[in-house]
Amino acid sequence: IAVVGEDVDRVGESLSRTGLNLPGRQLKLIQALQATGKPVVMVMINGQPLTINWENKYVPAILEAWFPSVQSGQVIAETLFGDNNPGGRLPITFPKTTGQLEYNFPFKPSSQAEQGGQNSWGKTSVKGALYPYGYGLSYTTFEYSNLQVSPEKGNSQGLIQVSVDVTNTGQRKGDDVVQLYLKDEVSSVTTYEYDLRGFDRVTLNPGEKKTVQFTLHPDDLALLDKNMNWTVEPGKFMVMIGSSSVDIKLKKEFEIE
Repeated sequence: IAVVGEDVDRVGESLSRTGLNLPGRQLKLIQALQATGKPVVMVMINGQPLTINWENKYVPAILEAWFPSVQSGQVIAETLFGDNNPGGRLPITFPKTTGQLEYNFPFKPSSQAEQGGQNSWGKTSVKGALYPYGYGLSYTTFEYSNLQVSPEKGNSQGLIQVSVDVTNTGQRKGDDVVQLYLKDEVSSVTTYEYDLRGFDRVTLNPGEKKTVQFTLHPDDLALLDKNMNWTVEPGKFMVMIGSSSVDIKLKKEFEIE
């Protein structure tokens, strides 16, 4: 078990760094441990996303602990020994390189290389996130099914009900964070490609299935129009259910008349 990362003197305002790799010679330490042939678990203590590309490729397990609390020792130990099945999801995006910065979610069409569109050449760009917004692993697996959106045609001041079935398809009890993303397919002004409009953390036993429900309000569909008014425009919207911002499992369309 290798505990690596940063301290509070390397994270924060006026503490810029030339890179987002593990500080100092920590990568060399991880590589030396990996070379022994023994399985390595890397615990990361950090306050910002790090470009841990080699570690992601070669280290069998990585536990993101952020800057933990006084209970961290117990919680980390319980997680490593399997007594705690983690269910957290990333509220930020991890880039592969500082050359991608700023790299974020949500994003406007073609605003960032390989996010909704390629840059002008695309031959030298680093594509995709190391870990996307909403990403996280579990000791079990989940499956989504039966996405329902009602009504499929509604008005600008009505409510849209969304439901989806989630099943624990693994062998262990665990938590899943069901994420609802919404895309405005055609709009009078440029909006985000899609945005998070709901999430719910559910606990499921092996083989158990639960129905997760969301309610979309007019504010969830509104955009700031050219006259700087919040408006729900008529047209089609796409509901997307996923386990991260890029791992979309189910989609369904509805229309505002």
